[in-house]
Amino acid sequence: MTDAATAVCVFAVRRGRGPALPAGLTGHSDGGEVRLMAAGDLWAVVQEVPAAGYDDAALRARCADPAELERLARTHHAVVSAAAAEWRAVPLPLATLYHDEHGARTGLLAHADRFDTVLRRVAEHAEWAVKVHREAPAASPAPPPSGRPRGGRDYLDRVRARQRAQESGHETALRLADQVDNAAREVAAEGVRRPPHGTEVTGERRSQVLNGAYLVPLAKATAFTERIAREREALPAGCTLELAGPWVPYSFTGEPA
Repeated sequence: MTDAATAVCVFAVRRGRGPALPAGLTGHSDGGEVRLMAAGDLWAVVQEVPAAGYDDAALRARCADPAELERLARTHHAVVSAAAAEWRAVPLPLATLYHDEHGARTGLLAHADRFDTVLRRVAEHAEWAVKVHREAPAASPAPPPSGRPRGGRDYLDRVRARQRAQESGHETALRLADQVDNAAREVAAEGVRRPPHGTEVTGERRSQVLNGAYLVPLAKATAFTERIAREREALPAGCTLELAGPWVPYSFTGEPA
């Protein structure tokens, strides 16, 4: 950033001015008014923020603090969601900053064609998330049947049996993940599969086998949720499915896969 006292934070871009932003939309607590700014045919949702709190070093420190990162992300999401509630909008990444309004307009206009493409892509669509988890098998091998000796060979046999069961269960879960993903894509316009979250997110007792995001036409939202509900009912014991949405389509603002 420069030595200027303020910088311009851009949350989202619209085609056309659209309706006014909701009253009471505060944005970052240390910033100014959240407002619309023209950039050619585009309109950006912007807020002036103190430059010292948003330069590279300050942002690195703030984003390293989980609580502060969550607060920044929640604020960004609230403004983007409000901007897109009644008018198509392209969400920009968290902490998209420019030195001033001139820089923001220049930067946005340089990517006007891309914004236009994305606006056409996400118009009348919303993002839904579908996640499939598998409960982790028991960590210890099953106890021997009553009456059998507890020798070393018996223990190894039970360990191998547990490993085979784990491998078979994992393969089954992966097939189920493919099945759910295929079902979602039958209704969605597009879908992306992200790397599954690790146990630091899901917890030690379950593994994630599908972490999917789907771009669904608004007119097909009910068909999509019903299709996913049928997949949930068909899952075997030990597998769970989470459906979340509709959201602003953050996952579909880049180049199509």
